[in-house]
Amino acid sequence: MGYEVRRDFRGYGANPPDPRWPDGARLAVNFVINYEEGSEPSFALGDGVTETGLTESHGLNQLKSGRDLAAEGMFEYGSRVGFWRLHRLFQERGLPLTIFGCGLALEANPEASAAIRAAGYDICSHGWRWVKHFELDEATEREHIARAVASIERMTGRKPEGWYCRYGPSENTRRLVVEHGGFLYDSDYYGDELPFWVTVEGRPQLVIPYSLTNNDGKYAGWVGTSDEWFAFIRDAFDMLYEEGAKTPKMMSVGLHMRLIGHPARAAGLQRLLDHMLKRPDVWITRRADIARHWIATHPYPGKGLNE
Repeated sequence: MGYEVRRDFRGYGANPPDPRWPDGARLAVNFVINYEEGSEPSFALGDGVTETGLTESHGLNQLKSGRDLAAEGMFEYGSRVGFWRLHRLFQERGLPLTIFGCGLALEANPEASAAIRAAGYDICSHGWRWVKHFELDEATEREHIARAVASIERMTGRKPEGWYCRYGPSENTRRLVVEHGGFLYDSDYYGDELPFWVTVEGRPQLVIPYSLTNNDGKYAGWVGTSDEWFAFIRDAFDMLYEEGAKTPKMMSVGLHMRLIGHPARAAGLQRLLDHMLKRPDVWITRRADIARHWIATHPYPGKGLNE
């Protein structure tokens, strides 16, 4: 029987496993930069529409001209300016990062790709293009996965170690990712605070959940200032840290260069990083390192959730 996406409302339940994070850490924290700029739907790529997602442009220019140059500029800001500001904040503190990278976006900025490689950030494929995978037919999605891997390897010198779609996967995505092979994990799931295993057509697949809640997407209509965003993410961190004395978990924090890369928002990220660094027993790490730790500490049990 072929792999089916099945819902699971139980998960680990009241007694989640002890992840046994390195050095007895209470909490594993992973920061993610979603590197999308240059791969989004655009006139330049023949889409006949300008993407406005997670920008302050609302597509009004498209009503007449069909093209929104304001939105294009905001995407370009993320690549031209936002990336370098975020990169500096993490480099100054000696902190690791994970890049959710779209292949074409990395191709659009070889200097940023080189900086990612030099910094040792790990790469999780965010697709070849920033498109909705749930709208792709199976053959096209299979092609996109292959092109993403080849593009990212060409730009960064190594293959992506994880997979993550835009706005959620199709029902075929996880099966196609496993079919392609070479990925430590996928992050196409939002329903837990610890990694877990699934079985896909007889093969093990590690799932490392991501978060749309602990995310700078909150700036898109949810919060307005860096103080509000900082307080929201800080509270999540503080609660997980307190709980971690008994039940350690992981925390993902999602960032977008065209959003939190602006100075008034980056100030909140700066405060968040410094707040976290004041706490002992916190493992701020790359996503691939979480995957390798889980594989070594909690190896595939022979069956997974969703079975």
